[in-house]
Amino acid sequence: MSISFQILGKPDRDNALLVLIDSGQSQKRLLFDCGEGCLSELPVGEILNIDHLFFSHCHMDHISGFDAFFRCTFGRKSKPNVIWGPRGTKRIMQHRFQGFLWNLHTEMSGSWTVRDVLPGKIVSTRYELAEAFERAYDEGTTDFNQVILDEPEFTVSAFIMNHNTETLAFYVEEKQKVNVERNAVIQLGLKPGPWLQEVKDLTVEKAEVEVAGRTFRLDELRNEILTITGGETIAYLTDFLLDENTIGELVEKLTGCKKIVCEAQYKHADLALAQKNYHMTVKYSAMLAKAIDAEELILFHISSRYSKEDWADMLKEARNIFPNARFPVGWIESVR
Repeated sequence: MSISFQILGKPDRDNALLVLIDSGQSQKRLLFDCGEGCLSELPVGEILNIDHLFFSHCHMDHISGFDAFFRCTFGRKSKPNVIWGPRGTKRIMQHRFQGFLWNLHTEMSGSWTVRDVLPGKIVSTRYELAEAFERAYDEGTTDFNQVILDEPEFTVSAFIMNHNTETLAFYVEEKQKVNVERNAVIQLGLKPGPWLQEVKDLTVEKAEVEVAGRTFRLDELRNEILTITGGETIAYLTDFLLDENTIGELVEKLTGCKKIVCEAQYKHADLALAQKNYHMTVKYSAMLAKAIDAEELILFHISSRYSKEDWADMLKEARNIFPNARFPVGWIESVR
């Protein structure tokens, strides 16, 4: 499996993150935020294949490109239409659904589910195209700790952060890859068979397992015949107040995350402005990447108040703390 990603939008405009998870047998596409113009870089077929849309929050620079997404997918039935966001997302999305004239809708079909992520619970609401999205159907409430989406190949976790409103930080993690060493199986005098599924299922917790009339300690057998490697990881962090206390809180949640896509809204010299607007400084973004021992920090969502010369200073400021920091490919090739 592998995770690849693309930063959407122009350097000094709205941005979004598209994540592709490729298991070798299937692909899943996750879109994080959808600002104005962000989808203009994607062909319609790519937009139609987006499986989930996650909003960090519903400020206009993060959702103003939704109409372009909705125009392609409003009647999509090839896969579920699911939107995730913080408290109040369902109300705002219903207004967006109804922001058009629907007069041919009664013969159309298409369901949309909006999931509001609240502290400790997820509230799901369904809307129907055939009803011009007029009714909100309660689809129930589920409890969660950190993981909001659990699929066979990956999980998505969400953390509620402070942007002077609730906003979500997201963490995508491929599940562990478990491979069977066939030669090790043969050396133990065993033959591959259905018993391997139980051994490979790391959620199975018991002391012993019986194979071909022989009894093995499960943990020892796994050590003998399995190779277990961690999956790839990426975090999407934008639009919340980041200080040393918040860094400490996020370290517990993100340690081991390999790639961080993180806003660089302000220079640290403008810390007072960052705090006033509940944003980050590039210094604190770099401090977080260093604290969780990330492999790479991708800085985006930069305030338009800064010039390209300022950007060079901001990148230098980040690299003084975390050397493997960069801007998205193609943004400002003259800045190194």
